[in-house]
Amino acid sequence: MKIIGTGLYAPGIPLEHEEIMELTGVSFDGEKISQKIGIERRHIAHLRNIDETTADFVEKAGRNALADACIKAEQIDLFIVATDTPEFISPPTATLLQGRLQGGETVSGSFDINGACSGFVSAFQTAARLADGAGKPFRIMIVGVYNMPAYFRPDDSFGYSIFADGAGAFIIEGGTDEGKDNYKGGVFRSDGTQWNYVGVYTGGTRNPMTHERLDKGEYGLQLIQNLPGGRNVELWPKVLEDIMRETGGEYDDVDHFLFTQINKSVIHKVMDVIEQPAEKAPCYMKNYGYTGSACLPIAFHEAVKAGQIKRGDDIVLVASGAGLVVSAARFRY
Repeated sequence: MKIIGTGLYAPGIPLEHEEIMELTGVSFDGEKISQKIGIERRHIAHLRNIDETTADFVEKAGRNALADACIKAEQIDLFIVATDTPEFISPPTATLLQGRLQGGETVSGSFDINGACSGFVSAFQTAARLADGAGKPFRIMIVGVYNMPAYFRPDDSFGYSIFADGAGAFIIEGGTDEGKDNYKGGVFRSDGTQWNYVGVYTGGTRNPMTHERLDKGEYGLQLIQNLPGGRNVELWPKVLEDIMRETGGEYDDVDHFLFTQINKSVIHKVMDVIEQPAEKAPCYMKNYGYTGSACLPIAFHEAVKAGQIKRGDDIVLVASGAGLVVSAARFRY
């Protein structure tokens, strides 16, 4: 398994705190968001009057990854899209991506993975294992994408202060000697008893969209109860113990730890817990806001292009999402 290309896409000119508040009429503490969480600006298509949604984001990120890998779309054998904000409930967004990039019926596969904000790492684990076992050259495009702003209610100050649009893509190649042993392993954690904290609860089979629910404001992104304070500070070190036990070695052996880009101060606290320097945990939420399933491939792409991550580096990805669902993976770039 070898990552042969990466790409990202974020729609329009980025929006800073003051412009968000002017355009929406909502209010939030921009200084606190900048200092504690690390977000200073973000991309939101509908606030720029850009007529693009999830499928557009994945297509553009995918095309950028193809250009980076110097291959053609016809050379992709499998498309995986990781998201909890799909273009449609059905058909899969990955199938739309295949159609847009390959232009018709081919022998390639396509499917979506919904692991909330942990989805990209789950998709990466799936793709890496498929690629490793292919027995012949096999290329997979994985795209993490987030279009949560499409689910905001007009007065959602919580959503507008943090969440944003974007997509990040990997192209991985398996079945060759060059990528042998690059994928070291992955782990999961789940707790489905925590389903009722934050999510999009209307529009599925349990709560179909009705006029009554619209009138009551029971739609879109809903924060049903506050998330437990300090959850990731307690959770992520446990997940890191799991992944290191699975793959072997010490924390000092890892060159970079990439965490869900939700809160810079939390990431630094976790690095303190494992006694590793903060510089080993790239943070790119400053320019992109929180982009859910897209945040890790976006951060990885930016770190590679900035020269922060180099070929041969030992990488650990850790992602957690609503549900609760967590996924972590370790690999050599």
